[in-house]
Amino acid sequence: MRFPFYSLRTGIVACLTFLILSAMLLINVVMVKFAERDLIDAKVEMGRLLIHTVGQTVVYEIITGYKVLNGPGSVSRTGKEIAKLLRMGGYSNALVVSSTGSRLFSVGSWEKLEEDALVRSREALTRQKSSLEFSGEVWGVIWLAPEMIRMSAPFFYDGRLMGAVAICADLGPLYQGLRKSERFILIYICLNAIILVLFRIYLLSRTVVKPVRRLLTITDKFEEWPTLFDQEESSRNEIGQLSRSLKMMLKRLETNKRELKANIFSLEEANLEIKKAQDEIIKSEKMASAGRLATGVAHEIGNPLSIILGYLELLKRGDLTHEENRDFVERIESEVTRINQIIRELLDFSRPASAEHEEIEIHQLIMETVNLLKLQPMMDQVEIRQELNAIKDVVWAGKAQLKQVFLNIILNAADAMIDTESSDGLSPKVLRIDTENEDDFIMISFTDTGIGISPEELGRIFDPFFTTKEPGKGTGLGLSVCYTIIEGLGGRIRAESVLGKGTEVIVAIPLTANSGIAN
Repeated sequence: MRFPFYSLRTGIVACLTFLILSAMLLINVVMVKFAERDLIDAKVEMGRLLIHTVGQTVVYEIITGYKVLNGPGSVSRTGKEIAKLLRMGGYSNALVVSSTGSRLFSVGSWEKLEEDALVRSREALTRQKSSLEFSGEVWGVIWLAPEMIRMSAPFFYDGRLMGAVAICADLGPLYQGLRKSERFILIYICLNAIILVLFRIYLLSRTVVKPVRRLLTITDKFEEWPTLFDQEESSRNEIGQLSRSLKMMLKRLETNKRELKANIFSLEEANLEIKKAQDEIIKSEKMASAGRLATGVAHEIGNPLSIILGYLELLKRGDLTHEENRDFVERIESEVTRINQIIRELLDFSRPASAEHEEIEIHQLIMETVNLLKLQPMMDQVEIRQELNAIKDVVWAGKAQLKQVFLNIILNAADAMIDTESSDGLSPKVLRIDTENEDDFIMISFTDTGIGISPEELGRIFDPFFTTKEPGKGTGLGLSVCYTIIEGLGGRIRAESVLGKGTEVIVAIPLTANSGIAN
């Protein structure tokens, strides 16, 4: 049978052992004190009896022959008889004085106590009353106790005072006898405690430990709870009640577990639907932006196509020299290359975004986005100033999604500045793009000189389907998509605006751990 140090059984056994031993020892202390008191009381009674006997013996000696008492050998004979009586009663010394207070004789070795005994005897004569006193201190059985017992009393004959007797006894032998008996009592207490503790361990194992271990087994193997509860709990005590309550609780937990799994499955499906909807919104906004870009691209492609058609008409004439034919072909090739680059940039932007992230250089991506937008006719009226001062610019993100964020912000800024009207028509249309590092982020700010946004509308610009543009000119999803993408990267996006002076959109994106010096 194992007893783990921190087990329930060990704790209960330790407490029971302590309580049983404490109770027995306290009872023993009380019994010892009572026994000590009773023995001292018996000693006092014995002293009173001895005083009476000694007094009567002395009276008999005085009456039968006072001269004999003082004769040769009389004191010795009386002293021996009194000494024998004292030894039988457990006393060691006795002193007898006459009615006049003169010392008749003494028994035992009084040493320095004889004068005190003489004084006590004479006080007994004067008061004609007995006296009892305990003196000194010595270690008893449990604690300090009186060392000596001293008694004195007068004795009479036919109502006439004849003298007084003083006796004393050392209580040390009494305590020593009690201490010897105490050793056997302590051994008996230990044996009793061992028997009681072992018996209690057996009872605890049956009534407490085994049921508790069964409950622990049930909780440890919760997955198998139907088989663990095949046996009904028949006990009607607290352990049985606890077992039944645990059974009901585990049943409720199993029910809640099934419901939780169902809820988690529903949430996962809902999250997938939300993610799918977000992807569709981002894709729709991207297609809307691509549509706007396509308008500018069509205009940009028209010029090189016209040039190519003109060169082809010249080549059809057939009267050109070899050098002229070669020059026209090279010019046609240059314009076709230009058209190919414009279409490729638009296709790259419109291509479905990859879900995988990679290390992106923010400065390079900003410049690519600006170059893509330069083809738009609306951008001919906007001056873009780039102050790319961030020392570190490498982030972990999806390239297409970040390009979409920058494209939406720049297009919104251009729309806001084109809508600006002034009396002279010469209002500057400048978009400033700045970057700087702040802690572990790169801060990208887009500041325009547009019409600005009112404080009431500023707090809603990132809400889906909210737009300040005229109907048909915006979906209201551009900045909402930007917010979703930047938040997904662990970044932040916010806007500050002064009505009539312009708007600043600030994007914060966390840098990668190994972000190097920006180019």
